[in-house]
Formats: sequence, C-alpha cells, structure tokens
Amino acid sequence: MHGTAPLTARLEPWMEKVISDPDLCQELIKRYGSPLNLHDYSSMGRNIAELRAAAEAHEIDFQIYLARKANKTLGAIDKAMAEGCGIDVASYNELDQCLNRGVPTERLIVTAAVKSAALLRLAVEHGVVISLDNVDEATELLEIAGESEQRVAVALRLASDNPAIPPTRFGLRADQWLSFLEQADKPGKLKVDGIHFHLNGYDGTQRALLVAESLELIGDLRELGQEPAFVDMGGGIPMSYLDDENQWAGFWEALAELPEGDESLTWKSDRLGASGPEASSAVYPYHQKVIRGGWLRKILETRDSTTQKTVAQMLRASGIQLRCEPGRSLLDGCGLTLAEVAFTKTRSDGAPLVGLHMNRTQCRSTSADFLLDPLLIPTGSGGQEREPCDGFLVGAYCIEEELILRRRFEFPLGVGKGDIVAFPNTGGYLMHIIESASHQLPLAKNVAVDSGNWTVDGIDTTGFAVR
Repeated sequence: MHGTAPLTARLEPWMEKVISDPDLCQELIKRYGSPLNLHDYSSMGRNIAELRAAAEAHEIDFQIYLARKANKTLGAIDKAMAEGCGIDVASYNELDQCLNRGVPTERLIVTAAVKSAALLRLAVEHGVVISLDNVDEATELLEIAGESEQRVAVALRLASDNPAIPPTRFGLRADQWLSFLEQADKPGKLKVDGIHFHLNGYDGTQRALLVAESLELIGDLRELGQEPAFVDMGGGIPMSYLDDENQWAGFWEALAELPEGDESLTWKSDRLGASGPEASSAVYPYHQKVIRGGWLRKILETRDSTTQKTVAQMLRASGIQLRCEPGRSLLDGCGLTLAEVAFTKTRSDGAPLVGLHMNRTQCRSTSADFLLDPLLIPTGSGGQEREPCDGFLVGAYCIEEELILRRRFEFPLGVGKGDIVAFPNTGGYLMHIIESASHQLPLAKNVAVDSGNWTVDGIDTTGFAVR
C-alpha cells in the first residue's frame, strides 16, 4: 500500500525482516492483540554515537539524556543506561521506574512542566536534579527541602526575551531567577547545578543564542556563590523519516493544487494546516537534511555576535558541560506498530474505508498527521477475491472524524479483513505521547525482541500508582 501521493518511509533491517514474515506478524497479533507496538532498540546506539562524535570533534564535555516521555517502555531505559546516557523524566512514575531500574541519580533530571509534591519529594529524597520552572514551584520545593538537611540540586529553566526567539511558556527570564535567588527565604538550600531550557521546534540558531545567554547567567550565579556545571538545551534534535526529498515536496505541491472538496489525497481535502505549496508547520518535518550530528555541529560552530567565539569555545572556556534531551531522534529506527484490518466498507456517499482494530491516538503525536506510508501485510483469509482499491484508514472510536491517518491510500493488491497494517518508525512519541484508553479500549501492548524472541515489556506487566 502507499499514499496516492507516496511518502515512503526509511526502514531499518529489523523492520523489513518483520514485515516480510506474515506468519510472525499474525502470531504476534493473535497473542498480544491489535494494535501492537514492536521495539528493537539496536538503532539507539548508532544515534547516540552520531551526537557524541559531533561533540568530540569540538572537544566539549557532553552528555545525552533520553526524553522518557517519548517512549514509556522500560526497555528504552535499559538501552539508554547501557549506552551511558541519562534519562529525562517528566512524572513521578517515570522517576520511580528509573530509580527502580537502577539508573544512577546523577544521570537523572526531572523536567516535568507541572510537578506534584510527591514528585518533588521523591527527587529530593534521592538527590535528583530538578529543573525549576517558576517561583511557585521553587517556593514549594524550598518548603519540602526544609524537611531535609541537604541542599537541593536544581537547574534553573531559562526563558529568553531575545526577539529572535519565540515566546515560551517554559521557565523564567534570567533577571527573574536572579531576583528570586536574592530575595527567597533560605536560598542557600538550593544548589544550582546548571541551566536548562526548552525551545519549541528544531532551530539550531535559536539554541546557540540561548546557550550563550545561559553562560551569561552562569557567570552571574557564580558571583552569588553558586557553582553551575552544565547547560541543558532540552530536546528538539531533528531526524528524518524520509529519504526522498522530492516525495516530501511533491506531496505538498499536489495538496496545494487540490480543488476544494477533492478527496483524492486527503480526507475531506484536508490541507493539514498548509496554505500553499510549502510544508505545513502543523506537522512534523518528516524530511530534514541536517539532522542529529550535523545539526549539533552547526550549533557548536555558531559564533557569538559580540565575542566572535564559537559556542564550543565558550563552553570550553567556561568549563561547562553541554547536555541535551532527545526523544524522537534517539528512538529513530526503534519502533514499529502493527494493526489488524477489521473491515472494508464505503461511506454513505461511496468513499472507501478500511477499518482497523486501533484508535487514532495510537499512532499520533501533537502533529496534524503521521505522514509516512504504512505497509500492508496480507495475512487475511483468502475467502474473497482481491482487487486493486484505495481508501481511508478509520479507527475504533465512535467519532465521525476517527481517522487513523488523514491521507488516502492505494492498495494495488487489494486489502481485506484480517490483513495487517504496519506503521513504520513509531518508537519516538508516536506510540505513547497521546495514547488513550477512551471507550475503555485496552492500550496497545509493547513487545521487544530479545535474542530473537519477542517478549512483553515490563511496563505492561507491572502496576504503578499514579501520583
């Protein structure tokens, strides 16, 4: 199968092996249900090495923290830890799981946008660095810290007022943090270990500017007696799902030329947020030229407009470690989602539909759509003759707009009940970030390959209390 305007996914060898084995796919679906998330973390090591090579070339101190929110499996923790990475956690459960998994406390950071008192206490108890977002949070942390004799390790989440950087809801300006530290009750309880920031999008120039701004704040903090040791630039490290740039550009050009109401490319001629032939900002940029290592190198080589020093030179001169928190780009190549075809039918006006045992939250991020072509594995019964056809993939929720994907797909060899649709490269965010058990439908199981065998990940076999 492929989109009427194809967007051919880049596949890892392990994905190709799974897809080429219909009996295996059928057995996995039969055993674990549909949809089913498959994980093979072998690609993570390659992705980590690419980033580290860029840092080593510029002789900077560098550490990578896997954004745990991007993939909830315990196997992802284990792989990141085995590769010498840290883990960025965003909830009580994520932190608790990492601690129980044996992740050293010095390789953890709590970055949750909203932190419960239970999360703050757990972090304080174990000496885990907490990225502070606002004064109310910092005040609550100081109250909790008052129960302990130890200083609390924190990173200050920095928001820039530089007009070249879009406004953000995350963090406070440097002057606000300095004012708080000068006026706070018992500010000495806070041990500022570093500066952390979170930027939307993937712009390397913005990150270079904010690294420089972070280093300025570190200078001010040192004058206050603090000893910050790192700048953490968060995530947003780009990757590319597609190899063919022409396919990516061609899809948007074809969509722009589509007459209103024409559904030959998308459901109800959905423009996916685009207003012309350029790619929409409402979707992830599925094709990108500069990714991971090359992207990091460009940041490190960016020169400060005042000092003319590169970011790498400034980091070395300050004795500061650079950290990052990739999710998607570290998990590139690590996941595949399978879903069974439940039915084929037509809409009341004749538009063809292919129903899946799956809902739209199980292969979706905050993006307007998942813009990769799934692959069809013909495992259905041969009771009906197959003919070429096309159609839209619809899901299990009782909602008119319950589309798994909003593009139209062609099935040159036909499609039928019992076939399996494979969604490629879903390991980063697409499986888990907004998955829902609405209608009391079960969440997808997660299985990982281990010495050639597929086993259920511990996240699906261990209960965790929500706090």
